[in-house]
Amino acid sequence: MFSRQISSIDRALSELQHALATSFGARLVAQRATPKAKGRQTPLDENDRRHSAGLMRINHTGEVCAQALYLGQAAFARDAATREHLLAAAGEETDHLVWCHERLDELASRPSLLNPLWYAGAWGIGALAGLRGDGWNLGFVVETERQVEAHLDHHLEDRLRGLPEKDGKSRAIVKAMKDDEARHAQQAMEAGARELPRPIPGLMRMAANVMRAVAYKI
Repeated sequence: MFSRQISSIDRALSELQHALATSFGARLVAQRATPKAKGRQTPLDENDRRHSAGLMRINHTGEVCAQALYLGQAAFARDAATREHLLAAAGEETDHLVWCHERLDELASRPSLLNPLWYAGAWGIGALAGLRGDGWNLGFVVETERQVEAHLDHHLEDRLRGLPEKDGKSRAIVKAMKDDEARHAQQAMEAGARELPRPIPGLMRMAANVMRAVAYKI
């Protein structure tokens, strides 16, 4: 009994440490090398630099939310295989987080000042999904990754509001992230994801749109 209590405290402290590190921009370690070297970079003028920085700040905040979401879901997953699936996906999202943070530094910018708020909200949503059951838990992963994939595709394809063509480094990072998100969704479907009820995807899009609008500037 006492050892179980210590174990629970250790897990809680580990979660808190990860939340603080993720939210406040501490240097995490990526398992994979950044894909930015694959992009052809040409000098950016000030407007393009600021726009790229705003979009990469959104992407960084999205990865903060992904970390919180997956860890919240994993904390309440009922099946060990589901928990391992979520933790593995969170590990790859750590790579994305590091890549985006490094690119923000190169663009002479910073992460969102509201990341602790985004983290707390996403963890709570993930916990609720986890409590709903593993099928719904994985369904939430599928819908999240589909929406993130569409968002990243917008950054690559929209010539007016997406990443500048000259910013090859940021575009290479976003392309690699997009490929990972599509794979996460497919893996969750194969693991037994259930389709979410109709109102939930719409509410998720609304919340994501608010986050993007705010994180672009703050």
